[in-house]
Amino acid sequence: MKMNLSQSWQQQLNDEFEKPYFKNLMQFVTKEYSQHTCYPNESDVFAAFNHCEFDKVKVVIIGQDPYHGPNQANGLCFSVKDGIKHPPSLVNIFKELESDIGKAYPESGNLEKWAKQGVLLLNATLTVREHEPGSHQKMGWEMFTDTVISKLSENSERLVFLLWGGFAKKKAKLINKKNHTILTSGHPSPLSANRGYWFGNRHFSVCNKILDDLGNKKITW
Repeated sequence: MKMNLSQSWQQQLNDEFEKPYFKNLMQFVTKEYSQHTCYPNESDVFAAFNHCEFDKVKVVIIGQDPYHGPNQANGLCFSVKDGIKHPPSLVNIFKELESDIGKAYPESGNLEKWAKQGVLLLNATLTVREHEPGSHQKMGWEMFTDTVISKLSENSERLVFLLWGGFAKKKAKLINKKNHTILTSGHPSPLSANRGYWFGNRHFSVCNKILDDLGNKKITW
């Protein structure tokens, strides 16, 4: 599997690529893609990094693993390809955007436009077998993406981390809270949102206020 990571990410992660766990992970993923239908497309596995350079990251959103249905996953957490029906969590993200900042509900669920402004949309596990959620968990991806979060914490300044749901909140231990801001809420999935843990968190406006106070350009959500 070709990573083709940009220079800024390679400088941070080159040592990781040489570790035994990562080589084993790549062997596993290569075999899975050769024997099963897996998502996202091989060319999109590292899309989160390729749409958002390390030194351009301003905001980090953490998901769990990719969508496992046909033509959904595009390598960015919560995002789908243009023209694809919005999954329930993404619907609730867009509903919160509407109520928070008054943005009209978007037609496309492709979040590449966020990534290109400095929002790293990182799934903890970067691949999945079709119709088998969680099928590629605990094979090494989490070790890799935990390293990504730690590198961002150590080697960046004043990032905003949006941790939605219990899984993402566990990543807070990897983040230096003196140097970065962590915003937490329930997950945007219907189960959590309908219990009152998602709607009204106002993370999008709060995040932009933090960026503005830091002198950074706000995100056009």
